[in-house]
Amino acid sequence: MSGTVSSSSTTCSNAIKEALAQTHALRCLSCGKCTAVCPVAYRGSDFSPRALVESVLAQATLVNSQVAPAVWVCLTCGRCVERCNSGVDYPALIRELRALTSGVSETPLCARGAAVQSISQIAIGRPQRKGWLGPGLRVASRSDVLLFVGCLPYFDPLVREVGARPLDIARGTVKILNALGIEPCLLPSEACCGHDLLWAGDKAGFQRVAEHNLRQIRDSGVDVIVTPCPECYQTLKVEYAQSLGGVGVEVLHLSEFLAKRIGELPIRCTQELVVTYHDPCRLGRFSGLYDQPRQILSAIPGLEIVEMSKSRAMAECCGAHAWNNCGALAKKTQLDILREAESTGASFLVTACPKCEIHFNCATRRDDADTTEAIRLRVRDLFSLVADALA
Repeated sequence: MSGTVSSSSTTCSNAIKEALAQTHALRCLSCGKCTAVCPVAYRGSDFSPRALVESVLAQATLVNSQVAPAVWVCLTCGRCVERCNSGVDYPALIRELRALTSGVSETPLCARGAAVQSISQIAIGRPQRKGWLGPGLRVASRSDVLLFVGCLPYFDPLVREVGARPLDIARGTVKILNALGIEPCLLPSEACCGHDLLWAGDKAGFQRVAEHNLRQIRDSGVDVIVTPCPECYQTLKVEYAQSLGGVGVEVLHLSEFLAKRIGELPIRCTQELVVTYHDPCRLGRFSGLYDQPRQILSAIPGLEIVEMSKSRAMAECCGAHAWNNCGALAKKTQLDILREAESTGASFLVTACPKCEIHFNCATRRDDADTTEAIRLRVRDLFSLVADALA
């Protein structure tokens, strides 16, 4: 028995050392710049990226330490990376540590009783239902363009009570593509891209859904994959490449695809509106797509864009990721962002991430009546906004 425990500890220790080396955590200078910009740390949590690295370096083990619980507090938003002079990839380190905490620590506080976590795998092997498309929207059995819808059809019934409309994003995407003369195809049994599984440390689960999707993508014969979800985009483009050698075709976020062709859309003049844009973590810091969403908004007549003080590379995370950490601190983060957005004079906060839209909408519908009245700002998804502006 003791030999088994010793062997397991050694394996864990070696894996941690490898993670520290791969993510350049060994370069940490303990300067604290990461902690200074961490949205979790400066809102009163004991969590600190710097302290976490120091603990891991000192113990090289996750068992009976403070490291295991701490890895679930991190939002993996990447703000710390923007300030780190040593090039430490904290989000990647967190992901590796989570993969090693299986059976060691408690799981994080999950949204909606963990119901959404099960979505990651339920579509495997099931034909993709197309009833969500709605009248007038056209898809083809074969096309040069594949629309990767993601989990939007599955999220929709779970979040409608907070005012979010994930299916409006999916339908809006098809409407936009149709307006450009494109009838995209859909995967016959698309599963979740695997983002949430991967960032929750479930590498085996991620591999399973990724291989399922990849087989269909390679059989589709498409030239390009377009998705409205930043998490799907980053996962298909980067994580599939690292784990499976890539999808073999170009992967574009819809903002990339649309920014190049926005002039071709028959956009009508909207009412005069002032909007501010929230940069999602996976689209902004992880993928570097800051200008494209703003180019799209600028092309809508009647819209004026104002910036929040924390935008682009230093924009704040919406407060929850992979449906985890959905507690009081997340709500405080969301309300802080909403209040800052409202202070710009904007009537709408626009984002290009379905989960950000869900979390922000949820925050405006708290049971606290005073808080609900205080937030008059409305939240919109970028692509449903564009779809509504089409003539």
